[in-house]
Amino acid sequence: MVRQPLAPEQIEAGRRLGAALRNARAGRSPVEVSLAAGMSPETLRKIETGRLPTPAFGTIVRLSEVLGISLSELAGAWSADPALREPSCQ
Repeated sequence: MVRQPLAPEQIEAGRRLGAALRNARAGRSPVEVSLAAGMSPETLRKIETGRLPTPAFGTIVRLSEVLGISLSELAGAWSADPALREPSCQ
């Protein structure tokens, strides 16, 4: 099975997701976060730099739990809709 190339919008969404994860990681080391989430530091680095723009849902769930960031906030970072990227006013 041949994988379809990602659209530019998907690549940009991956970059936004990576930036949101880097920001949520704050002062914690990538090694600490990746091991707590059950993945290799290289995988986390690829996600944070946008080289892996469409990580598996389970991967994002684990990172969400480890970083204490909601899935809806990460989904907003990934979304192409600017309205969803706005911080919540709740």
